[in-house]
Amino acid sequence: MGNQFLKISFILAALAVGLGAFGAHALREMLDERSLQTYQTAVLYQFFHVFALALTGLLIKQNHNSWYKRAGYLFMTGIVLFSGSLYTLSFLKAAGIEGINWMGAITPFGGVCFIVGWIGLLLGLRTSSVNE
Repeated sequence: MGNQFLKISFILAALAVGLGAFGAHALREMLDERSLQTYQTAVLYQFFHVFALALTGLLIKQNHNSWYKRAGYLFMTGIVLFSGSLYTLSFLKAAGIEGINWMGAITPFGGVCFIVGWIGLLLGLRTSSVNE
């Protein structure tokens, strides 16, 4: 599982670089400042949690426990829900599609996944410490 989380984190990191560049160049002309900040927040949080996912993969390789595995899945889910919903809002706005603000209600669920993922790493560390 550790290698899978590492591979996925590398793919998501490459995607974040591409999406960040796209936002900086192509979307700058299509979005207002607030929407562009929303998009940049999506990229930023994706990057933060790509590193969290990579760390999780390394921790699993060192000491496989179920808390680390749960944390990895939570980080991936958080990226999809948090960053994905913000990307979607930005892309739809750039396309001129209105009335999609309800999608912003998805974003906090991704944030909760991030928080619980970090707590999962802590619990995994505590579990590993008990076994030492």
